[in-house]
Amino acid sequence: MLDKIAHWLTRKPKLVALVAILLLIPSALGYVATRVNYDILSYLPQDLPSAQGEKLLEDPFHMAATSMLMVDGMPAGYSNQLINKIKKVPGVSNAIWLSNMVGIQIPVEMIPASFRDIFFSGSATMMIIQYEYPGASDETMEAIDQIRALCNEKCFLAGFSVVVRDTCAIMDQELPVFVALAVVLALAVMLLTLESFALPLVFLAGIGMAIVYNFGTNIFLGEISYITKAIAAVLQLGVTMDYSIFLYHRYMEERKHYDDIRDAMAQAIVAAFRSLSGSSATTIAGFLALCFMQMTLGKNIGLVMAKGVVLGIATVIFVLPSLVLIFDKYIVRFAHRPFLPSMHRINAFVIRHRRAFAVLMLLLVAPAWYSQNHTTMYYKLDESLPRELPSIVSNEKLKKDFDMAVSHFILLRDDLTPAQMSDIETRMEEVPGVTSVLSYHKILGTGIPDFFIPEDVRDILKQGGYQMMMVNSNREPATDSVAQQLDQMQAILNDHDPNAMITGEGAMYRDLIETMNVDIMVTNIISIAAIFLIIAIVFKSISIPAVLVATIELAIVINQGMSYFTGAEVCFIAPCIISCIQLGATVDYAILMTSRFQDELRAGRDRLEAIQIAADSSDTSIITSALVLFAATLGVSFVSSIDLIGAICTMLARGAFISALVSIFLMPAVLCVCEPLFQKTSLHWRTNPPEKKGRKKEEQPTAGVSQ
Repeated sequence: MLDKIAHWLTRKPKLVALVAILLLIPSALGYVATRVNYDILSYLPQDLPSAQGEKLLEDPFHMAATSMLMVDGMPAGYSNQLINKIKKVPGVSNAIWLSNMVGIQIPVEMIPASFRDIFFSGSATMMIIQYEYPGASDETMEAIDQIRALCNEKCFLAGFSVVVRDTCAIMDQELPVFVALAVVLALAVMLLTLESFALPLVFLAGIGMAIVYNFGTNIFLGEISYITKAIAAVLQLGVTMDYSIFLYHRYMEERKHYDDIRDAMAQAIVAAFRSLSGSSATTIAGFLALCFMQMTLGKNIGLVMAKGVVLGIATVIFVLPSLVLIFDKYIVRFAHRPFLPSMHRINAFVIRHRRAFAVLMLLLVAPAWYSQNHTTMYYKLDESLPRELPSIVSNEKLKKDFDMAVSHFILLRDDLTPAQMSDIETRMEEVPGVTSVLSYHKILGTGIPDFFIPEDVRDILKQGGYQMMMVNSNREPATDSVAQQLDQMQAILNDHDPNAMITGEGAMYRDLIETMNVDIMVTNIISIAAIFLIIAIVFKSISIPAVLVATIELAIVINQGMSYFTGAEVCFIAPCIISCIQLGATVDYAILMTSRFQDELRAGRDRLEAIQIAADSSDTSIITSALVLFAATLGVSFVSSIDLIGAICTMLARGAFISALVSIFLMPAVLCVCEPLFQKTSLHWRTNPPEKKGRKKEEQPTAGVSQ
């Protein structure tokens, strides 16, 4: 069946190319229509108390998100006019200022200072703006833009949703730069490492189609995260490039045996499909391991990237051959000698000192493991943003003028007695770091009669059998001090309402930290187990997957531990992403070399000669693939103003480089030293499996990925 498809494809190259181009149209439309989510906290498991509390804030309280607006040095009349305008903005459910909270009947001077200080600080006054829709929704983003348009230069809009809006703006500006730079750098690498100046353009055309197909089909996922959007294209370019290289090299081998280049390409397609389907399985498994994260951001990234690899393989098999055939004369015309030097002497040196390199690998384990486990991580997302962003400037002003770094929202039963509420409020104010407490009972406690409280204010604080309390804190979110603060607050609540829920940025970050600690461990275990199983099936061995996975895991641990030695903090999401991606993407280097090693042993060569040939034949592909991934991701790390994106791309680039070094300098030595073990613990390691009766020769399962 595959033979027939391959021959048909090679006889209709222009038709195949035309269909591939036409498929770009619906893919482009799907890409434009796919929504991007910029709120990482929305990916938390929905059964967590903080997530449940967020749902209650959205319904029945109609405050799915909250912002703080500070007005500095402006008269009260301006603030009154401004808040009335803000209330009319679509997507704003309410806006609170001291005057409309207590009613115009009560002069501000009559309100106790402890309560008044919540809304006033020196020449600045603060308003609380509530949104009808979630913080990262299109409606809230548009509302924030309209609010900013109403404000002058003495107004400062702060809050998590505002940070999300600025993150969105940065990504819209920088993403085209990311992709363009990745393409240019990848092109530069391929011009130096491939054997034709025209070939890189053909490869990029094919991979570009696969990327567009991938992003277009994201519409079926509903939405993608901005992290996925930022790195997926660049990562797909780097990861799937070696598939194109492999197909072309196989095509050049087959040209020696066929007069018609179409027949040569058809045979190359058949051979490439059998090899790449097995090789890509490890990469796909690495990405799919992310789907097992409790943090559904992992599922988002994992599905997009796994789908990208599948579509990349499909494009290499079905589209790239047509492009190569169409432009074959140009590829031949602009052929040149690759600029990569021969690695023969280096490989010979490694093999000659194989025991020393094997010992070196063992010696690297301890320091790499130590440094990885002592790398500092950060969780607060706005720490990765430029400090000059309006939202960051506003957050800093809120912290400085009002001593507010985070606001906790507490949802309690609305039938608690005044005595119970007084006890809760008093004890909350005594919690270290708490700067103010706002609640319906506290407003009444100032001596204001219930009938003086405007109805819309009552609706803000009491709804659906719940009452809301807002507790402001000067402790930074995503820190141990805020976690301790939340524990103390929950202990107070348990005395009166054990079912009370604390939500807001601080609580969600705490849940994020706890969730990610589990996710990092789970994804590592699953990715290692899945890739171990795939390699075990491919090579029919127990020892080979152990050796290959251990070698690449060493590269991963070294990569992650480098941040410890440089003193850099790592974003919380990086370890999960890097571990799965680096393992899945670069274990192919090890599989490539091992399979060729096995082929040479089966051809009757001795161990040293076989590993020399395997290393010599594999190094070019390893270096080219690693350099493309390195260049594409490193370029993004230099230009991204979002440290989260830059840090992930830096680690991906460094990981590709380290994995290539490990594959070139340690893998040949380890394979050679462990070969006697492979012989004892592998099925048909040195001999081809016997042909099964009744099965065609070309249908025999291969013992490994061959080159």
